[in-house]
Amino acid sequence: MTVPQAKAKKSISIDNAPEGGVEHINERAQLLLKTLIERYIRDGQPVGSKALLADTQLDLSPATVRNVVADLERLGLVHSPHTSAGRVPTEQGYRMFIDNLVAIKPLHSGEVQTLAGQLDASADTAQLIERASSLLSGVTQMAGVVMLPFQKQVPLRQIEFLPLSENRVLAILVFNEQDVQNRVIHTGRAYGLPELERIANYLNEQFIGKDLNAVRQHILSEMRGTREHVDRLMRSAIDMAHQVFDGEAGQQGSQDRGHDYVMAGVTNLMGYEEMADVTRLRQLFEAFNEKQDILDLLDKSMQAQGMQIFIGHESGYEVLDNCSVITASYSANDEVLGVLGVIGPTRMAYDRIIPAVDVTAKLLGAILNQRN
Repeated sequence: MTVPQAKAKKSISIDNAPEGGVEHINERAQLLLKTLIERYIRDGQPVGSKALLADTQLDLSPATVRNVVADLERLGLVHSPHTSAGRVPTEQGYRMFIDNLVAIKPLHSGEVQTLAGQLDASADTAQLIERASSLLSGVTQMAGVVMLPFQKQVPLRQIEFLPLSENRVLAILVFNEQDVQNRVIHTGRAYGLPELERIANYLNEQFIGKDLNAVRQHILSEMRGTREHVDRLMRSAIDMAHQVFDGEAGQQGSQDRGHDYVMAGVTNLMGYEEMADVTRLRQLFEAFNEKQDILDLLDKSMQAQGMQIFIGHESGYEVLDNCSVITASYSANDEVLGVLGVIGPTRMAYDRIIPAVDVTAKLLGAILNQRN
């Protein structure tokens, strides 16, 4: 499978002031900022003037380097922790680095083929999404997240119901051999298997070959309008179909969208010193479990399409203030189906992680495109 590589950004000279009050940064300051951020990403320690001078090998005096770094701090691109004379990047510094300075390292063809080999094209969609999230987590050592593909335009092939305990029913939606979705719905009473089979048969007659949007419209505009004039079987079918197809089937925070996501490697985040605060880590894990904020952010990325990078406060969600989120949309037949990406500390190897996310999105899209 041939997948286009992520294109490398060229380092450019900063002649105009970026947003946020930065006035002007010459090429020398640009190089020192780039070097400072790269060293901090690598070592995780505040960077001093001597280390900067050694890394850049510029013909400058230590005093000149200190002056330049002081200017970068005045512009809000770096700051000095209380316990060190060295500097670390700010969110604004990272933003300038990503937009203008980082040199993306495209994956070699062998690396792309290795990634492709870990995504089993014959697996069903649920397994494929789980594998993609695990792949992202393993490659980046961050938390990998993959939104389930949006199935609005995919026709339904079959629906089945199985009784569960405590007035619950398992709805099984079959779209094709590799795409089967399970949803648990809550009913007002217990149903036996024979009755559920009759309900499924009725719904299959009504909905087979229709996409989910058409099914929802049919339920809301036609079936609900006549439910007083139908028998008990049809009323039960209407109620169950409304739960299954109108997003009320326990989608945990994504009811209106019918979206969900799979996440892997959350425990990787515990290994980063800057994320070791127990309270913040607990809040982050709670957000992962509740899903609403993460889904909202993924939805924003899906609407924007392409590659999106949120640094700290840019996400708009307090729980992610100490994180960076890198996402890329994946598509099939020129239609965006979902978003995948990684979540980790702002101190991440952007030059390596950006192309890994980009290529994984292209690989996943290529597999789904072949199925359609």
